[in-house]
Amino acid sequence: MNTYIEKLIQQGESTHLDFKFQVNDFKKIAKTLVAFANTEGGKLLIGVRDNGDVAGVHTDEEYYMIETAAYKYCKPEIDFAYRTWNIEGKKILEIDVPASSAKPVYALNSDGKWMVYVRVKDQNILASTIMIKYWKKESSQKGVFIKFSDTEKLLLEFLKNNPFITVKKFCKIAGISKYKAENIIVNLLISDVLEIMMDEKKIWFRLKEPGNYVDE
Repeated sequence: MNTYIEKLIQQGESTHLDFKFQVNDFKKIAKTLVAFANTEGGKLLIGVRDNGDVAGVHTDEEYYMIETAAYKYCKPEIDFAYRTWNIEGKKILEIDVPASSAKPVYALNSDGKWMVYVRVKDQNILASTIMIKYWKKESSQKGVFIKFSDTEKLLLEFLKNNPFITVKKFCKIAGISKYKAENIIVNLLISDVLEIMMDEKKIWFRLKEPGNYVDE
């Protein structure tokens, strides 16, 4: 077996690697492509079962499905690289998806809606509204001016004494709306004061360099 592809398969599915036995749904594969593009990029191995068994692909149909999904079911279009591998007579298609420089990237779902997904461990999950706001603001050419009001100071003081905070918790301690809480957090993310953390169920925020923030 090819050493490179063997080692890749042995790693198992992760944030940067996904196995597909076959590709037969444009929208499902677009979801995975978008999740990789909105996170840190990743690889798809087509013709490999979830448990790592090599099944192989039998036609060029899988490549056509990937190409169509990337260009017609993703917005903006996703550019990808590909290679084919032959393992004991079975063909595997390797799809390499780079992280997008134009986040958020949307995928057309089964309901005809354009949705944003991210990759967390080996799952593709819906991106939160605050992440979408962050990406949109980050990609704009406008600078961010932050006025450290009592609300911002309250947030930073909380994070000096606690490892993280959620939007819900921030709303509660500050007595503000979700909309205002998200906007404050987004500005602090853009300014590199905070960073985003997430798992399959929730998203939270922490000081980017705990202990190094100094009030002015």
